[in-house]
Amino acid sequence: MSQTVPVVETRGLVKRYGDQLAVAGVDLVVGPGEIYGLVGPNGAGKTTMMKILATLLSQTAGEAYVTGIPVDADPIEVRRRIGYMPDFYGVYDDLRVWEYLDFFARCYGVAANRRPPMIRELLEIVGLTDKRDAYVEALSRGMRQRLCLAHTLVHDPALLILDEPASGLDPRARVEMREILRELRAMGKTILVSSHILPELGEMCTGVAIIDHGRVLRSGSIGEIERSLRATALLRIDLLGDEISVAAARTWLGTDSRIADVLEGTTHGDGAVRIEASFDGTPDAQADLLRAMVAAGHRVVGFSQATSDLEEIFLKVTGQPTEEVPV
Repeated sequence: MSQTVPVVETRGLVKRYGDQLAVAGVDLVVGPGEIYGLVGPNGAGKTTMMKILATLLSQTAGEAYVTGIPVDADPIEVRRRIGYMPDFYGVYDDLRVWEYLDFFARCYGVAANRRPPMIRELLEIVGLTDKRDAYVEALSRGMRQRLCLAHTLVHDPALLILDEPASGLDPRARVEMREILRELRAMGKTILVSSHILPELGEMCTGVAIIDHGRVLRSGSIGEIERSLRATALLRIDLLGDEISVAAARTWLGTDSRIADVLEGTTHGDGAVRIEASFDGTPDAQADLLRAMVAAGHRVVGFSQATSDLEEIFLKVTGQPTEEVPV
């Protein structure tokens, strides 16, 4: 059985600028059809990694592959397979929107008979159909960002490398950009994206790598990273009843060997009392606990596992001491 080749893979990737270590032995794998986020503070090494993958920088050591092709061995072929959007993107203000895309399509060797329908399709994808004949200088910042995204797509690449694509955009423009990226993923594109807007990455990414000082501190889905940081699940249980029945429920939970701690309850506006309990068990065990709790006569109206958002996870991970990695 043949294995699927990762769209992005790095092995022990290192980049030095003199004495400064920008990327420190990074191992990364991004599979087909993922939206994969690189999360980290300024200077963490995200842009350097993206530039290496885009063949704009050479690594000091280690390996980097795009669709199985070493980026340092065949950069021309790699460029055919990627669309790269840097954090600061220059545009030609004195061109019309369609001319801008037509110019770059010519640069990529797109045939003359293919360019007009391709431009129509791209403008529809990024929501700029009504701006087709407008000059680039007349576009808002959000529209320019979407036009630059369309530029990265003119040669139909397999991988999009987007460095801070929502930088400087207002909330509406960020939502529009996020929806476009989801649509592109649905079309089969793989997307590697960096951003400081952590909640938005958390909403759309299939996986993330949390990077600091050139090192990947954690990687995987947000759920996987959260589970690696939390030894036990935090259950949130909403109950109906008076103080005596809620106290009885807390006592009942405390008799379960899988429960490490039961916190005091807080009353909600709907009259339910929420208690929280640390639980060491699988999802199946959680279901068994709920079933037993109801069978014991406790009036459970809500039962869920607390989850952390990406911002909280990032603060937890970057706040932990890291081991030195020899490079």
